[in-house]
Order: sequence, then structure tokens, then C-alpha cells
Amino acid sequence: MARLLLLLCLLFPALAQAQQAATLVADDVSITTDQRLIASGNVEVLYQGTRLSAASITYDQALDKLLIAGPIFIRAEDGTIFTADQASLDPQLANGILLGARLVLDQQLQLAANQINRVDGSLTQLYKVAATSCTVCGNQTPLWDIRAERVVHDQVAKQLYFDNAVFRIKGVPVFWVPRMRLPDPTLTRATGLLVPSFRTTTDLGFGVKLPYFIRLGDDRDLLLTPYLGQHTRTLEARYRQAFLKGELNIEGAVSSDEIVPGQTRGYVFADATFRLPDDYQLAVNLEGASDKTYLLDYGYGGSDRLESTVSLIRVRADSLFNAEAVYYQTLRTTETNTSLPPVVVDLHYEHDLYPRGVGGTLTLTGDVEAFQRFSNVPGDAGRDVARLGFGADWSRDWVLAGGLLAEARIGADFDYYRTQQDPAIAPDVTRATPYVMTTLRWPLIRASAQATQVIEPTLALAWSQTSGGTVANEDSVRAEFDAGNLFALSRFPGDDAREQGLRLAAGVTWTRIASSGNTAQLTFGRVFRDTDNTDFSVTSGLSGTRSDWLLAGQLVFTSGLELTGRAVLDGGFTPQKTEARIGWINDRLNLAASYVWLPTDLAEDRLYDVSEWNLDADYRINDRWSLGANGRYDVAARTPAYAGLDLGWQNECVTVALSVSRRYTSSTILKPTTNYGLSVSLNGFSAGRSGRAARTTCAK
Repeated sequence: MARLLLLLCLLFPALAQAQQAATLVADDVSITTDQRLIASGNVEVLYQGTRLSAASITYDQALDKLLIAGPIFIRAEDGTIFTADQASLDPQLANGILLGARLVLDQQLQLAANQINRVDGSLTQLYKVAATSCTVCGNQTPLWDIRAERVVHDQVAKQLYFDNAVFRIKGVPVFWVPRMRLPDPTLTRATGLLVPSFRTTTDLGFGVKLPYFIRLGDDRDLLLTPYLGQHTRTLEARYRQAFLKGELNIEGAVSSDEIVPGQTRGYVFADATFRLPDDYQLAVNLEGASDKTYLLDYGYGGSDRLESTVSLIRVRADSLFNAEAVYYQTLRTTETNTSLPPVVVDLHYEHDLYPRGVGGTLTLTGDVEAFQRFSNVPGDAGRDVARLGFGADWSRDWVLAGGLLAEARIGADFDYYRTQQDPAIAPDVTRATPYVMTTLRWPLIRASAQATQVIEPTLALAWSQTSGGTVANEDSVRAEFDAGNLFALSRFPGDDAREQGLRLAAGVTWTRIASSGNTAQLTFGRVFRDTDNTDFSVTSGLSGTRSDWLLAGQLVFTSGLELTGRAVLDGGFTPQKTEARIGWINDRLNLAASYVWLPTDLAEDRLYDVSEWNLDADYRINDRWSLGANGRYDVAARTPAYAGLDLGWQNECVTVALSVSRRYTSSTILKPTTNYGLSVSLNGFSAGRSGRAARTTCAK
């Protein structure tokens, strides 16, 4: 039979008046004498983004109803799907009844019902309902389902309301609730109970976490999580708020447990950023804990020092302003807050000028720093220091004959120190440090169809000399020797200690960039001095008139594999300090592993050799199974420090996460502990829990 295309607006006066046309396609269309339009054979109707397919449709003009014979398939503009055996609907598909029907939300949650009533296009009432997000194959029982006497779907609020609901696993009733409200899969944020999780530790025993999310508005929300365990009563909380020019996040917990009986324990972490006028940005980060072991006992973090910071920063093309105040809280058993120092204030400003007569760049800097300790004990435990510094640095580079690159720097730094509570240091000290530096680089390039290679020998000759009194070294105790500072003016990280005398850094860097995109880089070099600088520790690799050899390299592959290594070698090329890292990211694997070896150094508060392996890996075995592992192994002590294993399984309707971890470290206030965790979530309710990637297929 011939296919006929009609505009239903010519037949439905209500649609024509609203100037909203519907399109009907069918194998056969006829109009009876009593003004009934009958369309049959592969019928499809398109109206306002909604598509309806059926075996036949009859429009009764007197009743203003569509009588539809199935099988019926309706896809709404928002993606909602209805299927039914037969239906009676108004022409706008907003009101009516569907029999033997099924509702599918966001291609995840399906609700089968004896009858579905559509009310005003926004409410859908389902009777004698079976709801599940599992794939249902024939007459097989799904992994889980919810049977309810009635379900109301509010499309505006994106909520599902269940009456007389029974939750079943493989057809076996587990629990019954008279009324229940759940968000539909399209809702991103809604007030309600989230997925509970179970946790067992050797210290706290078995416990359950029941998170409850509270939507306070489009810009803020609150998450409250009671944690009820055998040996603890804990309330966790998280508050988030978004502003027009910033955001705020606060999280914390308060506990009463048997680890520290009779004492209220807790922690709070908060961070906020705000964009201010004139390109300024305000950042606030607050961290605090009631005692040294609370974070480890509850698994909230592994930091051994907490840092609270308030900073104001502005970055422009020719200037930088940064003001920062920091408060430290130590969680180490060998430290006290009074002697850290706990309070550090720093204000830094620099501005670039471009003098026309001599060219180059002139950088002017200004600094104000202060360290405040709360102890009255003279010396290191109670010393308070303030520094006022100014500096001027001029630099310029040239390209010489033969492709030789030259750079010249000249400048001076001036500092005033005010020191209190340290009889070994003069109360007022003024210092001046003039310097000059010349760097020569000769990049040699070789290009081929396979790769481009660059060999760059470099020489950096520098001189500086500090005149004035002696000050305490607060900010440059630990100096690292790496490829980033091999050719630097000073290899001290701060301002209290400065390299002095004449010195020459010599090295070479080789770089290879393959046509495939793979890259390799290797740096090798050493520093020579006319005088020894005793401020460098023995293991830094920088002490003496000749530094140790630095060897650093990196391999980066387009497959996602990245290898990085660094070693400090003595004159006989024996490793004195080494570290290596490997990272590999692809569709299935996310791997990060590292090894570090540091020898004993009392100057860096290292009482014994450090030799450790660290591992953090996640592997997706297939669409259903995932495996994660993380750990830290102390090679020097031949004992593990931490080990953890995560196992996950999911399909279209359920996600299961199982974890186990063991912390082996111990101290006078800390003992080894083992943690077990389990969470089971039903996919199809609320946002972010989709099982589409692991959907079950039915065997034919």
C-alpha cells in the first residue's frame, strides 16, 4: 500500500490553533463517516520532539482521543521511553492511559506496570509496578527489583515516589517500606539518602556509614554522614557553595570513640578561592585535627603536618604579587607545634622593566618574611626571625656566531634580619649579596625522517659574595640537586643561605623527539667551586669544591608510558642518592610507581637510610571487573609500611566495591591497623551511577 504523509494540524483543531504541527506517517490512512481518522500499518507520529510508533492509531474527533493499538513505542523529547500494548491518549500525548506498559528513564531504569496514567504531561502514575535497572531476559528474574503497588514519576521534580514497595534480590523479598522517594537517573542533585558503605577496622570494629545529601539550592549543598561503629560514634559533614567569582568547600568530622575514651575528637579541612577586582585572587586553605592520630585512625588522610594558608596573589605579564600567611600543626611524635615554627608570613613582589638603552630585562623584587615560634626557650626551639629584602636583577641574551646562545646576569640582593630569642645570632643583621653570571649554550641539531635530536652542551659561570653578619638558616636546610637547578645561580631553595664564591656548572643535555611522538631526554653535569660551601649537607650532592655528578633522564611514549629517573653519583660514579618513577595511563591501566633511596643525614633529620617502593595502580580487567592496588615497602627495614587492595564489579544495575588495607607503621601513640570496606550501590537512581558500559546481553 502507498505511504501517506499528512499534517495532523489539518485534522486536530487544537493543534492547528496552537500552530504546533504534528506529522503522521502510515501505510494506510482513512476517515470514516463519523469523523474518525484511522491510520494503520507502520504508523509513526512526530510531535514536538516526541516520536510515537504503533500498529494503528484511531483519532476520535468527538472524544478528542487517540486510540492506539500496539506494540506501542514512545520516545519523549527528554529521552524517556514508553512501551505499551494499547493506549488511550489525548492528541498532545500529555494525558491518558497506557495498558501493559513499560517506562524507561535515561536508558537505565525501567518500570513495568499493568497500567500507566499520564497526567498533564508532567506526572506519570504507574500501577502494579516492577522497577529495575537490570536487563530482563525473557521470564528470568532480575538480580534486583522493586515491586510497588503504585509509583508516581514527577518529571518536573525528577523524583520517583513508591507506595507499598518491596525490595527483592533474585525474586526473594528482602525488606518492605510503606513509602519511598528516589531520584530518577536524570537528576544531578537531590536531597536524600545516598549509597551506604560498610567499614571494619581493628581499632573501631564493624561500622556503617549512612550519607544523607541535602540540596540547599542550585549553588550549595550539605552532606551529613553518620558513622556508627562498634567502638565509635562519628558524624562526618561536607558543605559546598559556589559563588559568582569563587567557591567554598568545608569538610570535617567529630567523633566519640574508645581509642581515646572520654575525649571528643575531630578534624576540619576547608578551602576557598575567590577572584577579586584588579586581577587579585584570594585563596584560603584551613587544616586542623584534634590529635596526632585521628586522621590515620579514621582514614581521612596520611599527612604528618597540617598546613593552614591564607594567600593573596596577582599575576600579570610584567609583575607578581604574593602575600601569604601559614600556620603549621605537626602530627609527628618527634615534633611540637611550638618549635616548628608554626607561624610563617611571607610577602613577595617583583616587577619587570625593559630599559631601552641596554636592552634585556630588569627585575626588581621586594620581600617581607617572618617566622614566629610560641616557645620561650632560647635557640632553635624559640627563635623568632623577620627579614626585609630587596633585589635588582638585569639579564639579557644573545645569539652569537655558529648558533651559540649567551646569557648575562648581574644583580644584587640586600637583606635586613631581626632575630629574637637566640643568643648565638645578633639581633640585627644587614647583608648584601652582589652577583654576576654568564651562561653559554650550544644547541646542535640533527634531523631525519625518524627523529630530531638535539645535543646542548652548557657552561654556567657565576660569582657571588655575601657580606654582613651571620643569620640562622630557616628556609634552606634541605637542598636538592636536579636538572632544574644544575645551571641555576643558587641551588638553595630559600634566601637564608646563598652560594658564594666562583663556581662553574658544566653539563650536557640530549633530547630526541621521534616522528611517532615519543620523546627522550638525558641531562648529565657537575658543579665546580673555588671554595667549599659548608651550608650544603653531605648527602645533597652539592658539598665540597666539586659536586657529585648529576644524571637525570625522562622517556615519554605516546602509548601513555612515562619513565623518569634521577641519580646523584660520587666521583667514582657510585650512586649516593637515587629516585625513579614510572607512570602508565591508557584505557585500562592507570599506574604510578616510584623508588627512592636516601642515605642517613643528621643535617636533614634523617636518622637512618631511606629505601622505599611506592605503588598506586588501577586496572580495568573488563567491562565488569576492576582491580586496584597501592602500597609502600621499606626496603631498608625489609618490611611493608602500607598495603591496600581494591576490587570492583559492576553491571548495568549494580556496582560493588570491596577494599582491604593494612598500615604497618607504629609508634608510641600509633599501632598497626587493618581496614575493610564494602559498598553496594543500585545503578539507575540519581546521577553518576551508570552501568551502561557493562549491560548484560540476553542469549538467543
